[in-house]
Amino acid sequence: MGSGSGWLSGVGARWLWAVLLTASLVTVGPGAAQARGRDAAGAFAAADAHIVAADQATRSVYVLDSARRQWDADSDEAGVLWSWSADGRESLEDLDPGVTWTNPSEVKLRRFGGRRYLLTTASGGLAAVVGYPDRDVYWAADTGTGNTHSIELLPDGNVAVAASTGGWVRLYAASAGSRATRHAQYALPGAHGVHWDPRTRLLWALGSRELVALRVHGPADDPGLSVARRVELPTRGGHDLAPVLGSPGRLWVTTGSAVYQYSTTREAFADYRLRSRISAPGVKSIGDDPNTGRVLVTRPEPGHACAWCTSTLVLYQPDGTRTLLRGGMYKARWWSPDRGG
Repeated sequence: MGSGSGWLSGVGARWLWAVLLTASLVTVGPGAAQARGRDAAGAFAAADAHIVAADQATRSVYVLDSARRQWDADSDEAGVLWSWSADGRESLEDLDPGVTWTNPSEVKLRRFGGRRYLLTTASGGLAAVVGYPDRDVYWAADTGTGNTHSIELLPDGNVAVAASTGGWVRLYAASAGSRATRHAQYALPGAHGVHWDPRTRLLWALGSRELVALRVHGPADDPGLSVARRVELPTRGGHDLAPVLGSPGRLWVTTGSAVYQYSTTREAFADYRLRSRISAPGVKSIGDDPNTGRVLVTRPEPGHACAWCTSTLVLYQPDGTRTLLRGGMYKARWWSPDRGG
């Protein structure tokens, strides 16, 4: 697996690339710099952010080098820059990860208090905020058997979690301690996604039939939730919710049959570039790289042993694929802390 030193070398390489690219923009203009940024297949691989993926085949989370077209979790030299699993973690023994860390479902990067954190959940009930790259646990909880599907870290240090079969969104008072369980709860049938939007200062949540915006109130150690806005989905089966980083004020919204963008400023669903190609049934996660605009999609792979998993991620603008050998990925995202504010 990758280690902290592997991550540092990856960052160093990208920092050097950024310096060289900036120099080329100044010296030869954007046309030549753009041409130099492409690899042999025409992809801006060197400029893309890393990718983070929840892999159910190995019960692990991986940070992956997006410049590689193929990754191997069994090799230190095959693009896996960092990994984490709740299995075998002494600091999490009280949460029974053998049961609660079943089927990792969500992965995100967030910044808080000058540090970076991996946000992750598993369908078995574990929700965790883990320091990156040191792996120190900021907060973790067993949320129960509601099929935990998404997580968000708020600016005050509290943590929101969505559970699909549980039909709820909870806001945990995580700022009160690493095992804080006090929470506010909002009933949302089929709750699959949750996202804090710094632009509206609302907690957005996606259910099976509606998108809701929740207002957070009360003290951090005893938070409350109330509804600010409710939006009916164009089609049923809401699944993934993420910011459109290339178009501030918009959210990616996926359902069982399509991929949409919702404008929080216009309060309406809006058309978007490449919709005819990107919108498809069964998309488990979607997002755009804030640096390049490249779109990353996960959807189930036909014939995979896991009916909702894939070993291959799909990229658009420019097109491409990335494969995790022997993988069973559920969601994957660009390794960026950008919330779209």
